[in-house]
Amino acid sequence: MTVTVIVGTQWGDEGKGKIVDFLAKDFDIVARFQGGNNAGHTVVVNDKKFKLHFIPSGVISGKIAVLGTGMVIEPDAFLKEVKMLEEEGIDTSNIMLSERAHVITEKHKEIDGKDSKIGTTKKGIGPAYADKISRKGIRIIDIIEKYPSIKKFARDTTFEINDAIKNKKNVLIEGAQGTMLDIDHGTYPFVTSSNTIAGGACTGLGIGPTKIDKVIGVAKAYTTRVGEGPFPTELNDEVGKYLLEKGHEFGTTTGRPRRCGWFDAVVAKYAVKINGISELALTKLDVLSGLKKLKIAIGYECNGKVLERMPVNLTNCKPIYEEIDGFEIKDKNKTLEFGYASLPVEARNYIERIEEITKTKVRIISIGPERSDTFIKP
Repeated sequence: MTVTVIVGTQWGDEGKGKIVDFLAKDFDIVARFQGGNNAGHTVVVNDKKFKLHFIPSGVISGKIAVLGTGMVIEPDAFLKEVKMLEEEGIDTSNIMLSERAHVITEKHKEIDGKDSKIGTTKKGIGPAYADKISRKGIRIIDIIEKYPSIKKFARDTTFEINDAIKNKKNVLIEGAQGTMLDIDHGTYPFVTSSNTIAGGACTGLGIGPTKIDKVIGVAKAYTTRVGEGPFPTELNDEVGKYLLEKGHEFGTTTGRPRRCGWFDAVVAKYAVKINGISELALTKLDVLSGLKKLKIAIGYECNGKVLERMPVNLTNCKPIYEEIDGFEIKDKNKTLEFGYASLPVEARNYIERIEEITKTKVRIISIGPERSDTFIKP
C-alpha cells in the first residue's frame, strides 16, 4: 500500500496532470484535495487532448477519481465535464464527489468577476471559500435532491479514502495550482484561496499525516506564472517570448498567456522544505532545447541584502543568476528509448545542478506533451 501526494513547486501549471496520468497505472485511486475549476490539467494520450478542471486525470486511465472535501464545485460545470468525458468514451462510474465539498453559486461568480486586483479566473472560487470559512456555505449534501444527476456521484469520500487505505489500496493524491499560490505560504495576496501544499491533502481529504508515504514535487524546467503578483525571474524579452511560444504557455482554464522566466531554485528549495518533497518530476525540458545559455536563480537581492532563501515579501527582489550551457535534444525517440544517459551532457548538467541546489533527486523527466514522452531517471 502506498499513499503518494503530487504537488506543484512553482506558481501552478507545472504539468501535474500529466505526471498524475503517467503514474496512475500503479494506483487504484486518484484523489484531489482542494481548488475548483480555477485549475486546469491538460493530458494528451494518443494525440487526444483532455482538458480537465475538476476531475483528477486518473479517470482517463480508468481509476477511481475522488473529488475531495476541500474542493469547491460548480454543479453545472462539473456535470459538463462528466459529459465531455463520456462523449470521449471514458467510464465516469468511478467518479466520487464529496458530500462535504462546498458549492460555487452564481452569486460567487458575480462577486469574483468584480475583482481585478488579484487576477483570478473569475470562477467564483474565492467567494465560495469565503462563505465556507464564514460558515455561510452550501455543501453538495444540501443540493443533491435538486441535482439528481450529481446524486449518483456523491459519497462520504472521507470514509471511502480511509477505508481504501485500510484495505491496502494504492492512493495517488493531487493538488491544484502550486506552492507559491498557497493561501498561507504563497506570494500573498496574489494567491489562491486554499492550501495547495502537501499538508492540505490531510485537511482536504480527511486523512491523517501518518498515512502519507511520499510527496512528489512537480517542477517545470523553467518558471511560469498566470495573473498578477511578484515573479522575480520573469523575462520580458525574446527568451521569454521563445518560452511562451515553444512551450504553448496559455492557461488551460482562461487561455491567458503565461508569464515566463528562468528556473527559480529559491522557489524550488522553499517548495521542497514546506511540502516535505522526497523527489522531483521535471517537465517541459524539451522547451529549453536549442537555447545556447540557460540561467538558474540561486538567490535574490532584496533591498540591498543578498538572500538564498525565500523572503516573506518578494517586492523589490531581483534574482541572482548562475549561468549554465544550454543543450539541444536532437532525437526525442532515442532519448525516450534509452533514457537519462542518452540526454546531452549539458542537459544532464542542468538537471544535476537543480538536484544539487534543491538537495532533491529528479526521478521523472518529461520531454513532450504525450503521456509516452516521459521516463524515469535512475
